[in-house]
Amino acid sequence: MYKQSLTQAGLTEEMAQIYEVLLKNGPQNAGKLAKKTGLKRGLVYKTLDRLLEKGLLEKNEADKKVSLFSANHPLKLQEIVETKQQRAKNAALALDGVLPALVSDYNLLSGKPEVLYFEGEEGLKKIAFDSLSAKTEILQYIDNEAANKYWPNLNEEYVKKRKGLGIKKRMITIDSEFIKKNKAKYDRSITDIHLIDGERYPFATSMQIYDNKVSHVTLSQNKKIGFLIEDAEIAGMHRTIFEYMWEKTSPLFEPQTAAAND
Repeated sequence: MYKQSLTQAGLTEEMAQIYEVLLKNGPQNAGKLAKKTGLKRGLVYKTLDRLLEKGLLEKNEADKKVSLFSANHPLKLQEIVETKQQRAKNAALALDGVLPALVSDYNLLSGKPEVLYFEGEEGLKKIAFDSLSAKTEILQYIDNEAANKYWPNLNEEYVKKRKGLGIKKRMITIDSEFIKKNKAKYDRSITDIHLIDGERYPFATSMQIYDNKVSHVTLSQNKKIGFLIEDAEIAGMHRTIFEYMWEKTSPLFEPQTAAAND
């Protein structure tokens, strides 16, 4: 009855069987458990030891001839699941901290570009926020109006964190009333912007170039996908194209005078 749910909670099939029998029938010895579950006695003893380790059982040895086992409160299962989730979360954080270095070492030896694909809002966030690890300035093509429309919360959080880290960025964005009205919101000490004709050259994705990486994420409500490529030569090619485009596009901000810089 509870077997599937208990196994999904992290128990083996044998552990789930024995725990359920004890929960429904009260204290039992190993011999009775073997009969009720159909498991071999040796496997029953091994499973009982594992359940005891997890704190799901109590062992009563008042009668020294035969030990009785009883189930602990089912809330103990919730505690086990929460502990497992916390360990998984800690493991993910630890991996996130070392993964860029591992990928770089792998790419260095294999010579293969690393390509990662993501879907959904969380996937887009992972790609966008990866650039906050940049050791060089970020170069970007983006339609700021579309970014603000389709993922405003993510965009606001990203901008706030980049500003806090002091990571510089140059972006080529669509020339629109939106960007002109909002240009005062940009911190010119870390952000420079050039404009491009969106009718002639529309952007369907946001593209970022930094370090040895190139990323793309969609600027759409219904389609939320993106990918990240790590390869020095590919990033270098895109950086060269960006510099060419930078020279051909017009600046959003007026040149700062010497007095303004003092």
